[in-house]
Amino acid sequence: MKRDTSWNPSEVPISALELNQKRVAIVGGTGGIGRGFAQVLTGRGASVQVVGRTFRDSGNPRIEFILANLESMREAERVGQSLPAEDLDMALLTTGIFAARTRQVTREGLERDLAVSFLSRLVILREIATRLGKNRPHATIKPRIFIWGYPGTGRSGSPGDLNAERSYSMWRVHMNTVVGNELLVLEGAKRYPGVEIFGMSPGILATNIRDNMRKTPGSGGLMEWFISKTNPSPEEYAKRLVPLLFSPDLSGHSGAIFDRKGNPCLPSPRLADARYAQAFLAASEALVTRALQR
Repeated sequence: MKRDTSWNPSEVPISALELNQKRVAIVGGTGGIGRGFAQVLTGRGASVQVVGRTFRDSGNPRIEFILANLESMREAERVGQSLPAEDLDMALLTTGIFAARTRQVTREGLERDLAVSFLSRLVILREIATRLGKNRPHATIKPRIFIWGYPGTGRSGSPGDLNAERSYSMWRVHMNTVVGNELLVLEGAKRYPGVEIFGMSPGILATNIRDNMRKTPGSGGLMEWFISKTNPSPEEYAKRLVPLLFSPDLSGHSGAIFDRKGNPCLPSPRLADARYAQAFLAASEALVTRALQR
């Protein structure tokens, strides 16, 4: 990622953040990065709704749980329609996996990583973006949506074979999710002027996101041990980034992307090509439509 040195948002120290009146939805909030943010946000007083498969925080009265399997576009559509978007200040889209060594296909005919890590987010974004924050009469800033991925890495993807039906490589497939999520930020900022959308790159964190790419899930071995010793935990990362999410300086910068430390970065050059961006998103929408018709 290349730093954008044209601006640098200021932040309020997390110890000074009072979030008692804030309502946040976290898609993917039951594990990994999303769960880390849920814990930090509620610790500062926010009310949080988490979407996921396994709820681990039933003892936290500030967290509400929505059960969903986001391999399914029908489930993603249901979640997007049922979220109380009008009352929310913010939505965080964090759910994701890595592609497996061999191609996995959902019941709706989608490559599994593409479905979970990108297409479900596309569906939820289009369901909530125009409704987000409409019932906040005294709000001083636009509602915000943060999308996690690896923006600004210079990838361009494979829009001609997004679903990996002609050939399969786990890295190529996962790069399609990286490109797709960056485009949700860049193009979403244009499509949805009533909200502000930002892209977030977490770098490498000590989570289980890599389980799917291993021969034996859960057997992280030496690599995962090393990652856990040399990289932040999800909660440590969240503590560093939560102040940025509420920085007033983000206003007017919809479409901006940030690295793991919260520094503004430049977008991937290839994705500035409007024709390419539209072709990629059109192919993505076509896959969603096909899945919803099954």
